[in-house]
Amino acid sequence: MTTTSKQDRVLIFDTTLRDGEQSPGATMSHNEKLEIAAMLDEMGVDIIEAGFPIASEGDFEAVSDIAKASKNSVICGLARANFKDIDRCWEAVKHAARPRIHTFIGTSPLHRDITALTMDAMADQIHETVSHARNLTDNVQWSPMDAIRTEHDYLCRVVEIAIKAGATTINIPDTVGYTIPRESADIIHMLLERVPGADEVVFATHCHNDLGMATANSLAAVEAGARQIECTINGLGERAGNTALEEVVMALKVRHDVMPYDTGIDTTKIMGISRRVSQVSGFPVQFNKAIVGKNAFAHESGIHQDGMLKNKETFEIMRPQDVGLSGTSLPLGKHSGRAALRAKLDELGYPMADNQLKDVFVRFKDLADRKKEVFDDDLIALLRDAGAAEQNERIKVKFLRVICGTEAPQSADLILEVDGVEKQVTCQGDGPVDATFKAIKSIFPTTARLQLYQVHAVTEGTDAQATVSVRLEEDGKIVTGQSSDTDTVVASAKAYVNAMNRLLVRREKSAPDSDVKTVKYTDAV
Repeated sequence: MTTTSKQDRVLIFDTTLRDGEQSPGATMSHNEKLEIAAMLDEMGVDIIEAGFPIASEGDFEAVSDIAKASKNSVICGLARANFKDIDRCWEAVKHAARPRIHTFIGTSPLHRDITALTMDAMADQIHETVSHARNLTDNVQWSPMDAIRTEHDYLCRVVEIAIKAGATTINIPDTVGYTIPRESADIIHMLLERVPGADEVVFATHCHNDLGMATANSLAAVEAGARQIECTINGLGERAGNTALEEVVMALKVRHDVMPYDTGIDTTKIMGISRRVSQVSGFPVQFNKAIVGKNAFAHESGIHQDGMLKNKETFEIMRPQDVGLSGTSLPLGKHSGRAALRAKLDELGYPMADNQLKDVFVRFKDLADRKKEVFDDDLIALLRDAGAAEQNERIKVKFLRVICGTEAPQSADLILEVDGVEKQVTCQGDGPVDATFKAIKSIFPTTARLQLYQVHAVTEGTDAQATVSVRLEEDGKIVTGQSSDTDTVVASAKAYVNAMNRLLVRREKSAPDSDVKTVKYTDAV
């Protein structure tokens, strides 16, 4: 066998279906496990730990069916250090083209106290159980649970026993996420230096994320000579989770200059399986999660957006396409600048001259101060309002305050600017919108009849813009007005006033001296 320390291939051992599913509430159905296993197999995961066969009949059946369906990956099952567990594990994985038994026992003083075993008695049990597993298959992995807190001399002793008993992979788990990168590397280096036969097996690392260093600890172990990383999709796992597959794989890919190790993972499938695991486990991915989070390839800051538009490498160390995304996202918010707004408007098919952009940018900033994120539909609504503002606005909404709730009366305090003069009135109505419309008609009387009042949300969320459509009819002339705002009542007032301004234009065009004939028509809403 090639000496472990000289290998440049890092094996990826995924335990999403075993350790990941142990997260409280993350239980997956039988079919979901088979689906995830197929995705892992397709993306090139070397070893899939499909479950803990002795745990339940359902777990046994899932591991067995995954073993039968696997095409490329080694299929592994977990077993405690006793013959019953190991035999049950073998019954489940033996159907795989490449089966593996993974057996373990807690070796730290804390765990030895729980099992009430002396060091010698535990050493004997390790020899017996690993030997038993090796008699069933030539692919045996052994783990000293809580290895990081095990005395170094004893750890070396039991690792040597496991190797002599036939283990081909030795996994060194940081079961409670206690270690730091330097210590993680030192332990692997120590074992390779001190344990006879260590150069004939693969050393693995299994790190939990209790202190937020699982990925760093795994990579440190690799640099020290480990050649298998145990991990999960999205870092799913007990407590704070495990090393995330996507993080170690992309770290090795991006920093191949300082860590010249290869994996066989098809990284373009990362985003797809990340989202599917999130769905079936019920564990959402945090927005700022490395690699697969919603914001991992998103840039809102104006400086960052400007840099990205000029050269993407200024603020991205990997391509979104490398993990299965179509491209970078430049979400617009209060930190965005003109360059990002112009790029988004060009993308939406609304190219703008500098003077036009200046006006829209002011409106955009005002909206961004009231919304966490400005979506494409928000911008289109904003442009529609900007277009309406370019019309001859004889009437403008300057101030609106409404009082509403379970106790009547509802009222609206409104200030309109009419032909440059501000007028104020307070009116009551059957709800805030009715009160607002009555206030508008009180300041600017009209015989126009309200034919349609319609509201719909432009985007999702409680801070979404509401677009209000109003249709007015007067003497056969029909006009519509629209406006959008995060406040539905404000949008309603502006839409009504927008329709009134259009009606005034229609009046002028249909006056006796006008050369424009009155034509009955219905505007699209």
